Amino acid sequence: MTRKLVHVAAAVIEDSNGLVFLAKRPDDKHQGGLWEFPGGKVEIGETAAEALKRELLEEIGITVKSAKPLITVPYHYPDKSVLLDVYHVSEFSGEAWGAEGQQTAWVDKKDLDSYPFPAANRPILNAVLLPDVLLITPECDSLESCLLGIKKAVQTNKVSAVMLRQPQLSDMVLSQWFQSIRQDRIFSMDDGKAGKRAPLLIINSSLELANQLEAPAVHLSSSRLKSLTSRSVFAGRWLSASCHNQEELDIAAQTGCDFVTLSPVQKTNSHPLASPLGWGKAADLAGQSPLPIYMLGGLSSQDREQAKKSGAQGIAAISALWT
Repeated sequence: MTRKLVHVAAAVIEDSNGLVFLAKRPDDKHQGGLWEFPGGKVEIGETAAEALKRELLEEIGITVKSAKPLITVPYHYPDKSVLLDVYHVSEFSGEAWGAEGQQTAWVDKKDLDSYPFPAANRPILNAVLLPDVLLITPECDSLESCLLGIKKAVQTNKVSAVMLRQPQLSDMVLSQWFQSIRQDRIFSMDDGKAGKRAPLLIINSSLELANQLEAPAVHLSSSRLKSLTSRSVFAGRWLSASCHNQEELDIAAQTGCDFVTLSPVQKTNSHPLASPLGWGKAADLAGQSPLPIYMLGGLSSQDREQAKKSGAQGIAAISALWT
């Protein structure tokens, strides 16, 4: 028997101080007692955007002035399937409150991980916390040149996430580079204000090495992804992987990855024989995945909005962000 898919519009509501609004589900409802990003069912004849405006006015008393798509999450619970159309709301009038008696809170982004969410809201949480641009380092001839390039990218291109990818290095040397880069001031500086966090440093390596280094984030190659058994084998916060097709996207979702890169979107000089997905196919794949996706391959910073319109978190790039 095919389960009915419940279409839901949800909102990540962010105020001028960078705080995010959460509401707690009543104990007697599905996934009761957990915190969520507010919203509700899309009724027959409504668009998701229309349902969002209606639900937020009814539930928390605000009138939406501007809402931009953030992520679409198809999710299947054992007893229920939902499709979440999620918007980022930064312009609204009124004061948000629990108009239906629900408990609410304005939460700093750095504290969101301490709140229990329904499983379907987990990808939304990740989308909130992740930036829309991810730098992947090119092969560098020295640690000094690598760190200098990273600093320039962070300062010049406002990069907030950096993947250290140096396949030419042995595990021992890669470990030394990662530890040195992680100790640099640029990755430890945090002034405590919303939106002023140190960049996320991701190591592209095996799980074993990432765990040994106590890395906060690891990115797996597609071959390493296929040998992944469970999210629990990584001790850090962020687990991601390289994907190129539907099969790999499905594995990433089933094993609990937090986000993925999808490539190649366009033809690249580094992989001239690889057939590019193109924006249409990339958008189709993104629409069927519950995970935040970074489009990768032949892209520049000017492709960021196109990537978002295609259902992605943003772009990942090497040469386009390396100055």
